[in-house]
Amino acid sequence: MTHDQETRTLGQGRRIEPTFSGGPVPLRDPERRPPVPTWRDRRTWRWAIAVAAVLLALVIALRGPLADAVWPDTRVQQLLDQADHALQKGHLDAADGTGARQLFEAAQALDNDRSEAITGLQRVGQAALKQAGLALQKNRFDEARAMLSLARELQVPRAQADAIAGRLRARETEHAGLDAFLQAARQAQDAGRLQGTPDAALPLYQRVLALQPNHLAALEGREDALTDLLQLARQQLARGQVQEAATLVAQVREYDAGHVDLPEAQAALARALDAKRTQADRDLRRGRLAQALAAYQAVADLSPDDVRARQGIEQVGIAHARIAIGKAADFRFDEAQSELALARTLAPQSPQIAEAEQRINRGRQAQARLDSSLPARERDRRVRALLAQMVQAEAQGHWLTPPGDSAYDKLRAAQALAPDAPTVRQAAARLLPAVRQCFEEELRSNRIRRAQACLEAWQTLQPRDTALPDARQRLAEKWVAVGSERLGAGDIAFAQQALAEARRLDAQASGLDAFAERVRTAKVGQTP
Repeated sequence: MTHDQETRTLGQGRRIEPTFSGGPVPLRDPERRPPVPTWRDRRTWRWAIAVAAVLLALVIALRGPLADAVWPDTRVQQLLDQADHALQKGHLDAADGTGARQLFEAAQALDNDRSEAITGLQRVGQAALKQAGLALQKNRFDEARAMLSLARELQVPRAQADAIAGRLRARETEHAGLDAFLQAARQAQDAGRLQGTPDAALPLYQRVLALQPNHLAALEGREDALTDLLQLARQQLARGQVQEAATLVAQVREYDAGHVDLPEAQAALARALDAKRTQADRDLRRGRLAQALAAYQAVADLSPDDVRARQGIEQVGIAHARIAIGKAADFRFDEAQSELALARTLAPQSPQIAEAEQRINRGRQAQARLDSSLPARERDRRVRALLAQMVQAEAQGHWLTPPGDSAYDKLRAAQALAPDAPTVRQAAARLLPAVRQCFEEELRSNRIRRAQACLEAWQTLQPRDTALPDARQRLAEKWVAVGSERLGAGDIAFAQQALAEARRLDAQASGLDAFAERVRTAKVGQTP
């Protein structure tokens, strides 16, 4: 029986599926299809793909740092290989870090124990010398100079670098046309154009000497030009142009500090500065503050370490502080503030600054009290009464004493009430000669405290009087003279007070420095 017959026979009862040795295999149902993915399954796959992409990008971006952290030797070797490649290409130095020098230095920074980096830098130096020589042969002087500088920075043997430098100077000399430079320098010198422009005599001589430092004609020409420059400086000193002369002397010193005429010119400049300081001292004593300040400042600008100039500037500031005090006494507070501002700029540490501030503040307060408490008619009445009392004190000769009842005290009270009243100003003008006479009489009699009281009254009545600086100087010298006598008698306390008063009046007074040294020595000897 065949297989088909057997199948049909058995199939009359029930269908029998064929079997195999591997077990029964079910037949696919033709009506049945594979399941379709849902929208949730698709979103899961998209997220998985996105995460994988991000991780891949991070791996690519961080492969360098990760490799450096995990395999530092690998990074060093990469730098060494890149440096060798740059060296072979002749790419020795680059600001962007791609030059052989920069790459070898980077490798050395990562691992300073690797001898390859040190050896590589030495090779770069030798290559720089070679490139300098090649550039020199082609007359590319700037390139040769740059390569020579690189070789020196990498510490090639000095003899090798000096040899290249000598060849460079010689070749530059051949191409520079030194004879043309010398001829142009001589022409500029004959025309009086010594300095100030590139085609002037001194810059041209200097250009030749930069190429040939021992060029005899250039050295002689420069010396003659510097002599002419110093002669011009002396002429400017004779005209009082100290600033211009100092500039010329400084230029000569820059070109040749050993010039034979330079010491004499410097000595003449020092004498001119000393004369300018002396004139400034004279202007200060005479009350010409603007002129004194300009002279002191000029000296300080030329000689920043000049002690006398700095002290003079401070004394000008103190003088302005005194004027501020006088203005405050006259109730001219705006003018007082202007003087105080200038004084604070010139002498910020002076005690007179604080004193002037206090006087201005007290004056403002007193004026405010008077203005708020007295009607105009009552103020006028009191002013007339005070001026009448002043006349009575004058008739009795009571100019400054007794305190409170003197002519001066009555005038000050009237000024506090009506500083701008014509009658008050006339009374002050009438009192001023008597105050001056008081000062002179007391000073001649060596009654220095009373003379000082008269001087303070004088300053208050006429703070801009041109005779005041001389009066302060004479009183300061009197304090020094009397203090010296009392110091000789052993009265150190009075000597110290006299020194302080003299300094306050005039820090440049004659004999003040010597007296101060005596006081200092006496104080040291008194210390147990």
